[in-house]
Amino acid sequence: MTHYLVTEENPAGKKLEEVLGLVRKDILDRCALITDDPRGEAKAVLTNNMRILGLLTDAILLAEDSTNILDKAFGPSQASKGGPPRIGHL
Repeated sequence: MTHYLVTEENPAGKKLEEVLGLVRKDILDRCALITDDPRGEAKAVLTNNMRILGLLTDAILLAEDSTNILDKAFGPSQASKGGPPRIGHL
């Protein structure tokens, strides 16, 4: 069972792109707290976070693409209403 994502067992979960978007927002909030810190460690962490943000953005775009593929092929997901998964159970 997933902890965050919507499934048959977790109908109140979120779409992958929503979870990744929340993580991205948290990282952006953290970045805002350290942008004025001149220490090398803060600069290194900020650099790492900026790279992570780019990777998260790529992952969000991929997740949105998957959702669009599924929506086009099978219609909107009904998992949040207790419906069956659109793929994976044949």
